[in-house]
Amino acid sequence: MKKNSFALLLLLNVLVAFSQNSGTIKGKVVDAQTRETLPFVNVIVEGTTIGKSTDEEGNFIISNVPLGYVKVSVSFLGYKSLLSDDYLVTIDKTPYILIELSQTNEQLDEVVIQSQLFEKSVESPLSVQTLGISEIEKNPGGNRDVLKVLQSLPGVASNPSFRNDIIIRGGAPSENKFYLDGVEVPVINHFQTQGSSGGPVGIINADLIRKVDFYTSAFSANQGNALSSVISFTQKDGNPEKLNTRLTLGTSDAGITLDGPLGSKTTFMVSARQSYLQFLFKLIKLPFLPTYNDFQFKVKHQLTVSSEISLIGLGAIDQFKLNESVNDNITDEETLKRNRYSLSNIPIQEQWNYTVGAVYKYFGENTTKEVVLSRNVWNNNAKKYFNNSNNPDDLLLDYTSKEIENKLRFEITSTLKNNYKLNVGIGLEDATYTNSTFQQLAISEGVQEINFSSKLSMLKYAVFGQISKNYLNANLGISIGFRMDGVDYNDEMKNPLNQFSPRMSLSYKLSDKLSLNASTGIYKQLPAYTILGYRDELNALVNKNNGLKFIEATHYVSGLEMKPNSTSKITLEGFYKAYKNYPFSVRDQISLANLGSDFGVIGNEEVISNSKGRAYGVELLAQKKSYNGLYGIFSYTFVKSEFKDNAGSYIPSSWDNRHLLSITGGKKLKKNWEIGGKFKLVGGQPYTPYDYDASAIIENYNVSNSGILDYSKLNSERFDTFHQLDLRVDKTWYWEKLSLNFYIDIQNIYGSEFTSQAYLIPIQDANGNNSINTTDETKYNLEEISNSSGNTLPSFGVILDF
Repeated sequence: MKKNSFALLLLLNVLVAFSQNSGTIKGKVVDAQTRETLPFVNVIVEGTTIGKSTDEEGNFIISNVPLGYVKVSVSFLGYKSLLSDDYLVTIDKTPYILIELSQTNEQLDEVVIQSQLFEKSVESPLSVQTLGISEIEKNPGGNRDVLKVLQSLPGVASNPSFRNDIIIRGGAPSENKFYLDGVEVPVINHFQTQGSSGGPVGIINADLIRKVDFYTSAFSANQGNALSSVISFTQKDGNPEKLNTRLTLGTSDAGITLDGPLGSKTTFMVSARQSYLQFLFKLIKLPFLPTYNDFQFKVKHQLTVSSEISLIGLGAIDQFKLNESVNDNITDEETLKRNRYSLSNIPIQEQWNYTVGAVYKYFGENTTKEVVLSRNVWNNNAKKYFNNSNNPDDLLLDYTSKEIENKLRFEITSTLKNNYKLNVGIGLEDATYTNSTFQQLAISEGVQEINFSSKLSMLKYAVFGQISKNYLNANLGISIGFRMDGVDYNDEMKNPLNQFSPRMSLSYKLSDKLSLNASTGIYKQLPAYTILGYRDELNALVNKNNGLKFIEATHYVSGLEMKPNSTSKITLEGFYKAYKNYPFSVRDQISLANLGSDFGVIGNEEVISNSKGRAYGVELLAQKKSYNGLYGIFSYTFVKSEFKDNAGSYIPSSWDNRHLLSITGGKKLKKNWEIGGKFKLVGGQPYTPYDYDASAIIENYNVSNSGILDYSKLNSERFDTFHQLDLRVDKTWYWEKLSLNFYIDIQNIYGSEFTSQAYLIPIQDANGNNSINTTDETKYNLEEISNSSGNTLPSFGVILDF
């Protein structure tokens, strides 16, 4: 044993001895508008004195670059200084960076300044954060899942469970919109809740992502159908010179990513991932067996010097089965009961989806034209039998639906006289929704049967415009925009004037380090297809006849931003969101704004558009980008979220967490070690207690197989505050033809326990039969089974680049 250990140690020492400590960066600098190459531009590796000037054709090659993620700082007379995104440098992997510089009319002494890590636009001067790939990959507890990493940012409430629900400033998970290189992506999670956006695992592969821009207000006019956030993912481009390969192996899945040239003017990136959770879950005896697969690609082709086209794709295949033998050889009573509950309650589910799109860009002298053409399809199936018998007489749920969207967006961005920036455009969309539903549903009033088939075809259209300009020597920035959306669903929605959405932003520099920012806007969102396509027992589109409307949220946001130096930022923002026309459930007498954090389908019922709500609070952010290897982010949010109940009184919504605290930090150490930690505290969410009498009725329970919520006491209870600490340690080895990153990620390291709503199950006798109440033979005798989690979750990962 000692000999083997000595041999392994000797091998590692030999590998380290032959490793090198520097790499190379290549690239080109062009004018962002004209696409002309720029010679003699200074390009410097950020944080060093290493750099070069571009040659006469705008090309540059920088040697002796430190290994790992780096940025380059670029400056040139007459152009705005620029700091690039993160690029990974290894000995064998030479990144190619295309730098696009924008012209400026500012004076020379204002141009030659240090590049800023924190940039903002006139259109969105506040409520926006940007995450680079290095921050995403090394985030403790994030598991390289972009949506989990966003939970470190201000205003974002995370769910203590394993789901990826993005809850922004007291808004429901359904209020967010996602874009990938300008293409809208409706399905962002595996096993996503239909009618919402949450799920357990994100579909987007971080290996293809360059950065993420996260907007919680001040949405640009070309970004529609969002109420709480717009999340824009920018992908990498493939390497134009050589093929690169990345292999990843984690606790839950394995993947491969390839990128490289397809000719002198074309590059590609492609990835595929497959989970093996079904094997792991069966091994550790869990009652459900999920399997997910996903793929992602990008092909970019340079048509001419001034035009390009990108083809992108994203898709997933998800299957969810039951482990009906999970209780074999189990003797612990609590475990047996939890497994029994899960097996009786969880349906078998299959989903598949894809999004494909083409993005064409033309760069004129003062104008950029963009055409985005895309198609997305989402197929969702779920089935459940009583006692999992597969007997047709025991069918409780048989659900099949498909959402198909074909979209076209055309927009022009122009620089006018006196440096006005104008963005105008139109959007068209052809949508088809089909739904076949059979469901036995138990509520407090008894068992209802839902049985309908629906097909709905719609044409959507939009027009938008926004004009922006800096005044007073660029100290004052003002942007004004509007958007109008329409859909031929009913008379209310047909008229785009009914969906007129104005917005305005301003920013004023109080000093070189301090600025005042504000924005306001009215934002609209079309209700989910599950609501639009629901039919009653007469096969009528009941919600269409009820005068369904676009949901509306009016934002008021203002704040201060201070930049003590080029690597630090402190912001303080106050926000208020006023909601109206939210769908209100006729059956349950609650606003659908309270739903969306569980699996299944939201909105497959009759509603009326009369629910009102509000969310308001304050956010504090202090962020330090890497300085001598040390980095960190502190965010605190106080938020109140309330919606009116059926009596017209404001009560806490399901997203009324009140206190959100996140502290993330890390340190890059010598010899390519890195350590990071994240502490988060989430105030307890409100919840609705059970209607115990209705739950115990045998007819009800044999349909619901769970407790029935008492919506007359909506959100009258509250969970305890939840907190946890995550730690991550990375070690990277660089060799001539290969780099290896090994990491250990430990979530909830001190085992903080979180208690969710208890399960209700029938008491069973010695023969396994449900116990019937002796005083009321129409009811079971029920018991509560605690539903708590607090395990420490260690995981590991290996990333190979060659």
